[in-house]
Amino acid sequence: MESQPRPEQPDPQGAGNGANRVAIPEQPDPPRADSGVDRVLIFDTTLRDGEQSPGASMGMEAKVELAQALADLGADIIEAGFPIASQGDFEAVRAVARTVEGPVIAGLARTFQADIERAWEAIRDAARPRIHVFLATSEIHRDFKLKMACSEIVRRTAAEVERARELCDDVEFSPEDASRTEPEFLAEVVEVAIDAGATTINIPDTVGYAVPGQFASLIRYLKHHVTGIDRAVISVHCHNDLGLAVANSLAAVRAGARQIECTINGIGERAGNCSLEEVVMAMRTRHDFFGIDTGIQGAKLFPTSQLLTKLTGLEVQRNKAIVGANAFAHEAGIHQHGMLMNAATYEIMRPEDVGVDHSRLVLGKHSGRHAFRRRLEDLGHSFDDETLESLFEDFKSLADKKKEIFDSDIDALIEGNVEEFEPHWILEGFQAVAGAGLQHFASVDLRDPEGRVHREAACGEGPIDSVFKAIQRLTGVTAHLRDYRVNSVSIGKDAQGEAQIEVEYAGKTYRGRAVSTDIIDASVRAYLSVINGIANRIVGPVDWKAAAIPVDVSDDVATISSEATADNPAAKGAG
Repeated sequence: MESQPRPEQPDPQGAGNGANRVAIPEQPDPPRADSGVDRVLIFDTTLRDGEQSPGASMGMEAKVELAQALADLGADIIEAGFPIASQGDFEAVRAVARTVEGPVIAGLARTFQADIERAWEAIRDAARPRIHVFLATSEIHRDFKLKMACSEIVRRTAAEVERARELCDDVEFSPEDASRTEPEFLAEVVEVAIDAGATTINIPDTVGYAVPGQFASLIRYLKHHVTGIDRAVISVHCHNDLGLAVANSLAAVRAGARQIECTINGIGERAGNCSLEEVVMAMRTRHDFFGIDTGIQGAKLFPTSQLLTKLTGLEVQRNKAIVGANAFAHEAGIHQHGMLMNAATYEIMRPEDVGVDHSRLVLGKHSGRHAFRRRLEDLGHSFDDETLESLFEDFKSLADKKKEIFDSDIDALIEGNVEEFEPHWILEGFQAVAGAGLQHFASVDLRDPEGRVHREAACGEGPIDSVFKAIQRLTGVTAHLRDYRVNSVSIGKDAQGEAQIEVEYAGKTYRGRAVSTDIIDASVRAYLSVINGIANRIVGPVDWKAAAIPVDVSDDVATISSEATADNPAAKGAG
């Protein structure tokens, strides 16, 4: 259910007073990089640090596709990878450097000659290349990882930053674990790096140890104690181990940092990095406080987030800020009433400004009469107060049993058909055949309400697609598959998978879910629960003779027709 459009109302408190704003203005286009306007540079490291998130590894084609999306998004710098890490990473960085135009393309390197030369070889074809050199500076890293004295850290920094600068005019230096480094020593290393030619100084909170006040103080300390600091851009790279990556990055901006290193969806090592979409929208939404913006195209945030999910398989938590499924969803009755009057009562930014189509008013047990009445009106129904009150009571009773109420449930309420229904079809068994170079096909056996067992078979573009088509043929119900996903709900060799399915039928949405150690079995049961839900709404008996083949009829699977009865793109190739 969509919320009402925001009415155009004047702001009696002034445009700068975000807390008292009664209408949310459209976000202005961000300043151009060459406009001379003071702004924060966005250094995206999704392809490098983000890929270090377990399960987030991407191939070269995926990296190039995401890098192009980041360029379209408006990222100023794209850290394409760590070229010396592997031949594959080197080739991916080089492909990005040769293909993607607009942003600076950076390659990471340790303070070793081989690293720096390898990074340069990978990025040299970029229109705007950058070598990003790093060396740890904290006491614990010096003593246990590097086994290196402070004097050697200083010498190595000077020598290798200078080597990088001889190859590339744009050099960034990061003193790894800077937030746990003694400030005096950190200032000494930073000054040496600038003198050696570093044009950007990045201050990493490598293990997410800092808190905002302390981190801002560290940035201010460096600005006051490092000679020549004005010759370099101050950058920050914050991790999220304490959930403070965005807060620390924003605090650093307030203290004078002008580059933020971040990732789409906040993915990265351990608990992840500063979330690009969160830090960007924080500065844009609270421009009255920060007084600065970025060059990111906000309307492309959600599509880029979705692309990353598709490429890595890492789902975004539903309640994640900006791009989560619930970011613009409202269930509480008080909130829904406010949204219907003026969306700015409970939303501080417009969903369209981050690429989300619209807000959603979710009907559930916390919803009130206003949202329920509006949804009935949207569905074309109008009732007197007495009938509406009776329907609302039935709605609340049903909402106590279900997480979310869909249009089909409301139709059932109106028809007085809210009791638990007996399924029209019960799964007796199925077979699915798939393999490289083989024709994918499946057969399904279902039992009808009269106890007869029927079999149907179909070919598809994967075992899941084949099974779904067989069920559609057998039941005579063809629905448009809008969403299909499988998630692990346990671990180990006997882990269970949960299949979740969402379909659209006759303009209404139906959902089903099932759990099994066999993901095809879970998918079949989830899909069949959806089909049974649709069948419960269909008026009139099902013509079984026309819909199915009795199981005792011989069926040569080698001659199964590959004719498709429905196009299920979400299931193609699944399995």
